[in-house]
Amino acid sequence: MTHVLDPGTLAAGTRPTPGSGAALDDVTRSDAALRAFLHGLPGVDQVGAEQRAATLGTRSIKTTAKAWAIDTAISMVDLTTLEGADTPGKVRSLAAKARRPDPTDLTAPPVAAVCVYGDLAGVAREALAGTGIHVAAVATAFPSGRASREVKLADVRDAVANGADEIDMVIDRGAFLAGRYLEVFEEIVAVKEACGSAHLKVILETGELVTLDNARRASWLAMLAGGDFIKTSTGKISPAATLPVCLVMLEAVRDFRAATGTQVGVKPAGGIRTTKDAVKHLVMVNETVGADWLSPDWFRFGASSLLNDLLLQRQKLRTGHYSGPDHVSVD
Repeated sequence: MTHVLDPGTLAAGTRPTPGSGAALDDVTRSDAALRAFLHGLPGVDQVGAEQRAATLGTRSIKTTAKAWAIDTAISMVDLTTLEGADTPGKVRSLAAKARRPDPTDLTAPPVAAVCVYGDLAGVAREALAGTGIHVAAVATAFPSGRASREVKLADVRDAVANGADEIDMVIDRGAFLAGRYLEVFEEIVAVKEACGSAHLKVILETGELVTLDNARRASWLAMLAGGDFIKTSTGKISPAATLPVCLVMLEAVRDFRAATGTQVGVKPAGGIRTTKDAVKHLVMVNETVGADWLSPDWFRFGASSLLNDLLLQRQKLRTGHYSGPDHVSVD
């Protein structure tokens, strides 16, 4: 089921310059051309994708390799709180956990980022100052994306002004499903420009895109528009991140780099709760795109409860026994 796009299909240098919306080639000059390109991508064999994901999910790793995988997964976590009841105190507590996930073991690595609503980005930035841990903020009328472009861009600028150095935007799924691809493309370009120096993660909300073909097309659309990461889900609907969807997105970033020379990250989010889930994803990354993506710079987990299970499994490897539930904090 794996298809590699012919690099000649999209010549190097045709990707829009990040933040400028410039250097658009014929693919992105019109809705008709963009539609023709996206629908000309190889179709996804859904049965094949599901079988491949299931096979990779059965791989078992032990001892030293498992210890490496757990620490790598911890370093890839975007520790997340996205609730209406979030408070500055909760964000500070989350930031403390992000800096030192296991206070009893200083060898545990810090996480990649803390992800919050934009109005709390300043609290996170202050709490994480000097740590190198990123502050990610959701924006563009998260999670629905149902707002005017003017409002969405104001949302992005506000989050960046508050201290976010990563923005997680949502695409307009209604426009995408209606085939208004250029509209979605132009909105991503505009959001990227509003991000300034902040990195942009583009949330596809694959559970609403219905098909794996749509997940592939949306992945390519987001990358053509300048997204630094493509992200599966908001975590607010089901299904969220699934292994077949992640496989399709990994194939897309692999093919995009082969075609353009530009590497884009992947972030599965929603429903990834256990160490076993995380390890399955890391195996898939290694088998599909290779070690180049086995870094927080190129692969993240959007999660809230995953970190606790990783820490409990880490201590089991270190001490030979599981800790009680009070070993990890309740987020």
